[in-house]
Amino acid sequence: MTLLSQAEAFARPFYAAPERAYHTAEHVGAVLDALASREVLTPTLALAVWGHDLIHDPSAGDNEARSAAVFGDWLAAEGADAGLVGEVRSLILATRHTDPPSTRAEALLVDADLSILGTDPATFAAYDAAIRQEYDFVPEAVYRTGRARVLRGFLERDRLYTTPEFAGLEDQARANLQAALGQLTLP
Repeated sequence: MTLLSQAEAFARPFYAAPERAYHTAEHVGAVLDALASREVLTPTLALAVWGHDLIHDPSAGDNEARSAAVFGDWLAAEGADAGLVGEVRSLILATRHTDPPSTRAEALLVDADLSILGTDPATFAAYDAAIRQEYDFVPEAVYRTGRARVLRGFLERDRLYTTPEFAGLEDQARANLQAALGQLTLP
């Protein structure tokens, strides 16, 4: 069994948690497909994709750091090279979407993770509804305010996608984000 298939077997139970509506193995598959269809998927990126949302607690602000730690520790326990472990951890941390990616691999992973934003309106609406479901414990008014802040943060960026492979999603992503923001700010 390869390290990548072992990683998938390790990660799948995390992604199958019943409280997850969007951050599931289906999301992992979509990110892998987004990279593979652009012919930029590497084994290291595939490992990072499996580890990037391993921990998903909507009430916490450190999911990526916890995912990087858990997945990095697992990789190390499996005998992965320290360089690989460090690179995968860095890739996972890049999916916080707070700082610009510092490497091409980080940029590709971040763009692939955000590729859902540039999908057709129906797919985007399903994603948006699944995110709301994951935050169902948050009162509606509070959710609307917080989600609007997140969406505005994306819209305020000069570019959502920093790699040429994903640049074609920019216009649709901005249209989807504007539409979702409009729905959130309706009385």
